[in-house]
Amino acid sequence: MYDIRKKIDFLRKELHNHNHRYYVEDSPVLTDLEFDKMLKELEKLEAENPQFFDPNSPTQRVGGSITKSFKSSSHRYPMYSLSNTYTKDELIKWEERIIKILGEDTPLSYSCELKFDGASINLLYQEGELVKALTRGDGLQGDEITNNIKTINTIPLKLKGEYPNFFEVRGEIILTTEDFNKMNLRRVERGEPIYSNPRNTASGSLKLQDSSQVARRPLKCFIYAVAGDELNLYDQFEVLKKAREWGFKVPNSARLVDSIEKVFEFIKYWDSERNKLDYDIDGVVIKVNSLSQQEKLGYTAKAPRWAIAYKYKAEQATTKLEGVHYQVGRTGAITPVARLKPILISGTLVKRASLHNSDQIEKLDLRLGDKVYVEKGGEIIPKITGVKEVQRGDLSNKIIFINKCPECNFPLKREKGEAQHYCKNETACPPQQIGKIQHFISRKALDIDGLGSETVSLFYNAGLISNIADLYRLDKEKIMPLEGMAEKSANNIINGIKKSLEKPFSKVLFGLGIRFVGETVAKKLAQVYKSIDKLVLATKEDLINTEEIGEKIAQSVIDYFSNKDNLDLIISLKSFGFKMESSTSQNSNHPAFYEKKFVVSGVFDAFSREEIIIEIERLGGISVTSISKKTDFLLAGRGIGPKKEIKAKSLKIPILSENDFNKLRKS
Repeated sequence: MYDIRKKIDFLRKELHNHNHRYYVEDSPVLTDLEFDKMLKELEKLEAENPQFFDPNSPTQRVGGSITKSFKSSSHRYPMYSLSNTYTKDELIKWEERIIKILGEDTPLSYSCELKFDGASINLLYQEGELVKALTRGDGLQGDEITNNIKTINTIPLKLKGEYPNFFEVRGEIILTTEDFNKMNLRRVERGEPIYSNPRNTASGSLKLQDSSQVARRPLKCFIYAVAGDELNLYDQFEVLKKAREWGFKVPNSARLVDSIEKVFEFIKYWDSERNKLDYDIDGVVIKVNSLSQQEKLGYTAKAPRWAIAYKYKAEQATTKLEGVHYQVGRTGAITPVARLKPILISGTLVKRASLHNSDQIEKLDLRLGDKVYVEKGGEIIPKITGVKEVQRGDLSNKIIFINKCPECNFPLKREKGEAQHYCKNETACPPQQIGKIQHFISRKALDIDGLGSETVSLFYNAGLISNIADLYRLDKEKIMPLEGMAEKSANNIINGIKKSLEKPFSKVLFGLGIRFVGETVAKKLAQVYKSIDKLVLATKEDLINTEEIGEKIAQSVIDYFSNKDNLDLIISLKSFGFKMESSTSQNSNHPAFYEKKFVVSGVFDAFSREEIIIEIERLGGISVTSISKKTDFLLAGRGIGPKKEIKAKSLKIPILSENDFNKLRKS
């Protein structure tokens, strides 16, 4: 038996090594026949000896598991978006902002990298083995796609060399042009419709329910970042080098430069050379190389200050303007959308383009039948950039912006200083109400399990709900008769709605959808005013004097609470059991937590990182990110870096396990 185990371990190690040489290093030493022979031998031994099963064995790459629904999971470290720029002047201003924070005499260097056009993923490794893979999602949490990711040969299931005990790896899943064309050729031969472009095909592949289908697609993964508490790495270029050593595929295109002028040279070089690549890029990413400088620069609410994406000019085409229709957003904003004669741009069939507002229509002097220039703004959202003057539509077909809501026929209003027209019938205009409910249940707000945007529309159109409060009047008997609704899914929705009553005040406040009150502002208002009652009574002057709250936000809050329907909604939500007050005001006198500073690090069994921080704050504690003499506790989960533990011990800071934490909060 011992000899069999040794044989299995040997074959696994050899196959991992040969897989890396073939797919990552492009330097195979075995023929395909020899590799397949070893793989079949391992498959046979594993089948005969199931007690030696290993989820990260090379045999698991072929897939075969079925995932009917993908579970959501939080990113331990948020996956931020990048700020975009299209000009050198904006890049210079970006550097000026960095110098202002770091100081005039601070030496700077930049890691210049290609911006791969694929699907972003997050890979979690513990003790050198892949334990979980997530889509980017909304940056705070994504869907678990571990079984599908394991089928991608450029992603190591087990790492090489020396590596941190627990860390995350960020990468982009792509399809090369050659592989994409081969896939489409096979589809043509089978009489099947072809895929539109490599990016969408790669992204869609990750959410296929059958992992064996994913295994048949030639997906690749390029790594561009790692995240962790104790990486023992000091700069971004070293990160890329280490990732290669651990077994990841990292293109050699990145360059380390010491001036913004050399950044421009890198951008210029790849603007002409990108067409020679066998995969799509839509720009380059410039990162401050020093990780300590990155930490000092920090983040805005949406993006890191230490990185920026330079986007290349989008591909442009001309097509015919066939019509204009108008969309109503949840805030009542009216967005005109052009209907176009379908045209292929950057591998995507474009049928519609945003016209933004009435000023844009007037500026372009649009007429039906115009031949218009269309490009994909940022390579994603199509937009009309101009009109071909020699091919104009008839003057009698000039487009006149509407004056009534296309959904409820309410007169539109354009406030002074605003670019958009608004439908002010916010409590009775169907798309506004549907949008408000969809916003309320979204991930960053109440995050109601089992309830999605399409289901909200289904309930609204069936007359089951007309506003947010109606969600809490639903029962299983009302839901089940609807098309496609089974007992299990109905139960999940009802349970998810009940569980949402436990969400903190800041998330409820954000979920209300008050104009200009985003997630960060909602947290600030909840922190300062403590309860919905105090916020309702706040004057405009009070709000303006609140840190981070300007006149525009203050007026929007005043307007929201001046509406009787909104006040009635607040009363209803209270009656359902929402505690519309900050958690710190609910139980801020817990002696073990009140005003104590906690550093939370590692992975926990019963909580996500976000849930633990919420609980600490609910009990009156304060969550901080780094250990100092002022830290009261280090809450240590699995995979905590040794440096944090050593520093806590040297400062004689108590180290709590998850079990200790539970005992402390129940004491």
